[in-house]
Amino acid sequence: MIFRKIIERLTSKIKRKPQLHFIHVGKTGGSAIAFALKGYTKNHVYHIRFQGHKTKLTDIPVGEKLFFCVRDPIDRFVSGFYSRQRQGRPKYNSPWRKAEEIAFGIFKTPNELALALSSDDDTRKANAEFAMHSIAHVKSSYWDWFVDASYFKKRIPDILFVCHQHRLQEDFKQLRNILGIPVDVELPAKNLVAAHANPVGLDRGLEDQAKRNLQSWYAADYTFLALVDEIQPRG
Repeated sequence: MIFRKIIERLTSKIKRKPQLHFIHVGKTGGSAIAFALKGYTKNHVYHIRFQGHKTKLTDIPVGEKLFFCVRDPIDRFVSGFYSRQRQGRPKYNSPWRKAEEIAFGIFKTPNELALALSSDDDTRKANAEFAMHSIAHVKSSYWDWFVDASYFKKRIPDILFVCHQHRLQEDFKQLRNILGIPVDVELPAKNLVAAHANPVGLDRGLEDQAKRNLQSWYAADYTFLALVDEIQPRG
């Protein structure tokens, strides 16, 4: 009886599908990926686990596979700004924290905030830095999820795939093939709520100085993307 139970446990472990974890970096296209694959979390290749925004690379057991999405930090900044400005609505309803309320009371567009980072007015510059450290998504860095370069490099063998937001449709097709998911499964391109995407018509324009300021602010994130490029080029 005892030996039979041991054998049953071992057999169960052998039959268990390998885990595939999705690390969800905010405003990189992850909500669209999760929506498209929600009915295929237990496909014939992997048991897919969609992690929340708080899950880091260190939370994923070494040896278990993972995938994630990336996006140019400037585009992510613009998307994150507007997402929090509308408090995540309509898909979510996440009220501003006090610091966010102050930040959005001062800055109405991403361009205003980014330009103010190099303002000659010390007060306005300080307000901009306060906002950058206060607005969710805007204040986060890829390293909040992936720790540091040394640790990230050690975990490269565990990375199954990286989706790039600017070519998400094409990358999703590759991911779909890797996972053995039917070809008729697609991203919610026209369903902005399901994809948790910003509405059309927003002022996404950034002046050249604003872009330079953001490139400097997010320098560490561009370093991360350079490491990702060594695994899977952005194209």
